[in-house]
Amino acid sequence: MIYPEFIKPGDTIGVTATSAGNGDELHIRKLESAIAQITKKGYKVVETPDVRKNKNGRSAPKEIRAKELMELIENKDVDAIITARGGEFLLEILPFLDFNKIKKNPKWIQGYSDTTGLSFCVTTICDIATIYGENFGSFGMKPWHDSLKNNIRILEGENSTQQSFGKYQDGWQEEVTGLEPLKLTKKVKWQNGRGEKEIKLKGRLIGGCIDILVSLVGTKFDKVPKFCKKYKEDGIIWFFDNCELTSEEIIRGLWQMKEADWFENCKGVIFGRSMTLKSIMGIEFKDAVLQAIGELNVPIIFDADIGHVSPQMTLINGAIANIQSKDGKGQVSFKLK
Repeated sequence: MIYPEFIKPGDTIGVTATSAGNGDELHIRKLESAIAQITKKGYKVVETPDVRKNKNGRSAPKEIRAKELMELIENKDVDAIITARGGEFLLEILPFLDFNKIKKNPKWIQGYSDTTGLSFCVTTICDIATIYGENFGSFGMKPWHDSLKNNIRILEGENSTQQSFGKYQDGWQEEVTGLEPLKLTKKVKWQNGRGEKEIKLKGRLIGGCIDILVSLVGTKFDKVPKFCKKYKEDGIIWFFDNCELTSEEIIRGLWQMKEADWFENCKGVIFGRSMTLKSIMGIEFKDAVLQAIGELNVPIIFDADIGHVSPQMTLINGAIANIQSKDGKGQVSFKLK
């Protein structure tokens, strides 16, 4: 596994809109606040030309979005890349990326949600570690939640253990200024899937937003079986962030992954809190997962601090992870080897 150089004050962070851009006043305000606060930390920030544009959920045509990303990849003065926003259409740019050039220019690529299409492929195709963490606009909030501070520390190479947070924000909250802090109202409680008193997992971590991952199965960008085979000795820990899939879609999606050999050498699975909990047939989310992959007979953790329901931990795709879940609390640490 290739680990990019960690960043330090004085370095440059590139921001590019690989999917949606910042096309309205609220998102531009968030962007500018994020730039100001990251700059105050001692970093330089450069934007690609279409970060402040958005039409039909896209910052620019797919070819241009890919070109702007590749320019940051090849720019020796750019030390890390954080995607501007999530969205719906990042997968469109994959055919226009040069993965050979990406492998020759390793640098941290970070984002979540739709950015999964990029970070997951870079890790599984190029063997370069990536970060499943906040998109750039999240750094616009005032004041920063501890999760954002943790995120920067991890980008800087501080290998600290992340503990589960005390409370979480129950879904999306309406924004007026775009700079609002998180509204933490519900107690965080990690759930061990079969009622185990404690779950301990160690293995190579890979995953992202399951809504996006399902679309990659069986495409020419699907190098997952090879990845799982390469790291057989470590074993694979999957993490999934569910944004909008129903229980029925979860069952079908996990079945598709299983039949495509994505769960070979799997040692455990961890799900973040779901953004939506919907079912046409009245199937509980936990039951849907157990119906789909319970036969793998590996530990499964639910409601972890991952993804869309903030706050979220910063996860390193490709790293060796040590994960513990006990008494409703969890912790995650990484070994970069």
